[in-house]
Amino acid sequence: MFRLKNPRIVLVQILIFILFIAGWKALTTFGIMSKFFVGDPFVVAARLYDWFSTGMIFRHLGITLYETVVAFILGSVLGLLVGLWLALSPTASLLASPYLKGFNAMPRVILAPIFAVWFGLGVTSKIALGITLVFFVVFFNVYQGVREVSPVTLANARMLGASRAQLLRTVYIPSATSWVFSSLHAAVGMAFVGAVIGEYMGSSAGVGYLILEAEGLFDINGVFAGVILLTFFALILDAIVGIVEARLLHWQPREATTVGAPA
Repeated sequence: MFRLKNPRIVLVQILIFILFIAGWKALTTFGIMSKFFVGDPFVVAARLYDWFSTGMIFRHLGITLYETVVAFILGSVLGLLVGLWLALSPTASLLASPYLKGFNAMPRVILAPIFAVWFGLGVTSKIALGITLVFFVVFFNVYQGVREVSPVTLANARMLGASRAQLLRTVYIPSATSWVFSSLHAAVGMAFVGAVIGEYMGSSAGVGYLILEAEGLFDINGVFAGVILLTFFALILDAIVGIVEARLLHWQPREATTVGAPA
């Protein structure tokens, strides 16, 4: 079951946030830095309130979240399937290795204008870019997780007559599950990056579009408002992944224990 954090930890985190806002405000109040460059936290908060109170943000936010969630799901599923396939097929892995390494080494941001030409300026091009970012994060973790299955465990399962399908279901996938969720936490951010970069390259809606519009007007408060909004929803999506992880991996020990130690 998902456990709540220690109240003391939460309190310290809140205090750190308050100190950060106070320090940010002090930079401009005492003239250490210009508001033109770092903005004002109160103005940023007012901008966010205005966006939500007028309802103008919902259309933009909905588009960005749709692009992000679809890219996250499709990229994760593709990464999981291809990772399992290549980890269990040495020949296919050897053949695909140079191409996967080359594509992974490519700065995939440069694919944004190509996808815009192929799929247009709608959500499809943003989803495609997000998939390419999420896929490799998940793929390499799944591949490594399957390859690191204990040979002793495999030998014991085969000795008991386990078929290939049973090995996949009872040995390989459970072994790779913790690797998968580790990659999903990183993939959340990658999905948002794909959506926002795609909106930067060309769009008429989305949070990335709002940030680009504010940047063009030298409105640093609008830029920070968009960034904070994206960060907030990225944390929500990451928390959802964490809840699912806690439920599926409840069998894993949360902390090391010593045999014979007092309970």
